[in-house]
Amino acid sequence: MDSFFEQLKHPNPNIRERAMVDIIDNRDETTIPRLMSALDAEDTVYRRAAVKTLGAVGVDAVPAIVEALGSSENVTVRGSCAKALAQVALYYPDEPFPEIGLQGLKRSLNDPNPVVHIASAMALGEIGNAALDILLETLQTTDNLALSVSIVNALASVGGDQAVEVLTNLAEDETADGYVKETAVSALSRMEMVQKYSRSKQE
Repeated sequence: MDSFFEQLKHPNPNIRERAMVDIIDNRDETTIPRLMSALDAEDTVYRRAAVKTLGAVGVDAVPAIVEALGSSENVTVRGSCAKALAQVALYYPDEPFPEIGLQGLKRSLNDPNPVVHIASAMALGEIGNAALDILLETLQTTDNLALSVSIVNALASVGGDQAVEVLTNLAEDETADGYVKETAVSALSRMEMVQKYSRSKQE
């Protein structure tokens, strides 16, 4: 197992990908703790590979990730945890995302560090519809401009009629912050492009 973890540090992405698969195939009770302990690694390549591998482990890793997201003093670890939850959603788009993960990300939207709350908003965007209520509720209650912008972008990732309606209202809201309005306008045009693209692929 040690050699697989060493290979997660390799500069060649193909070797890292293979090591990820090997770690998942041979996982035991030490796998998740070992990956978690890499989340504050100085080595960025290793840290990102650990984040991806936790995502590939999937739902089983979520409780440990949420625990660290809420309790770590280290901002790098908290940011990596939010990104790891996004990876779980990416790797398992058809599985319902665990409620504990949603609640953990909801709390970390209020993290004082922008790295963490931006990564948390992005993760909720990846999770999709299950995260919509959390995003909408936070958007209405936060006075953090950077977070509002991140949530607007996350809503564009979620998509769907409700997201379009909220973004349209924001884009037309004269009282909204100019930067948030601009982000809503560009998010809507991005969603339109995606819809056109998917329609043209279906035709």
